[in-house]
Amino acid sequence: MLIPDDFHALIIGSTGSLGCAFADQLRQDRRCKSLTELSRSSHPGFDLRDPEAFDAVVQTLAAPAALSLIIDASGTLVIDGHRPEKALRELEARRLQQAMDINAIGPMLLIKALFPLLLQRGKVLYVKLSARVGSIQDNQTGGWYGYRASKAALNMMLQCLALEWQRTNPQAQVLALQPGTVRSRLSRDFVQPSMHALSPEESVRRCLAAIDQRTPKPGAQFIDYQGMAIPW
Repeated sequence: MLIPDDFHALIIGSTGSLGCAFADQLRQDRRCKSLTELSRSSHPGFDLRDPEAFDAVVQTLAAPAALSLIIDASGTLVIDGHRPEKALRELEARRLQQAMDINAIGPMLLIKALFPLLLQRGKVLYVKLSARVGSIQDNQTGGWYGYRASKAALNMMLQCLALEWQRTNPQAQVLALQPGTVRSRLSRDFVQPSMHALSPEESVRRCLAAIDQRTPKPGAQFIDYQGMAIPW
């Protein structure tokens, strides 16, 4: 069981489809002692592409105690109306950089800014939504250059974070979590009627159950909503 007992939680991206569902589920969890939310709605100046503002944003958070559970549900697939690139000829430096900023660089600099608010000793869990397409080994079709690359970069940095963090707190755990194919604003242009897609609520229920079924291990874990390990 990875979710701490009597936890104080933070949801990042709490107004998105999955972030909202995570917040709703955690509010009903008897172990949840407090829930803090961070999004562009709760903090209008919050933007993953503006890491210089993170310290100021973090100072406005009103968590009543040290955080022992953070779930980051932020991320994007479509950037400025542009769908993921399917071919080399579609690559543009600005869009590639934005994918990295939002899906990898921003989240890691944000957890850096949040680190002083985390429980420094004992059971603590950081969950970051990732994507199966970020798996290099699992990539059999190609395409989606920027999105795949940003998630692969994210996964590498999560592994680095876990290994560093566990040197000072062996009970700290880091998860890269694939929530399944979910019907949401993020995926609505990519989910075909024939595809099996989950509602945000069902995805989150299964994600939380999967997290609770995992056991602690050195380094980060990359799993899907069913609790199955995904190759890096």
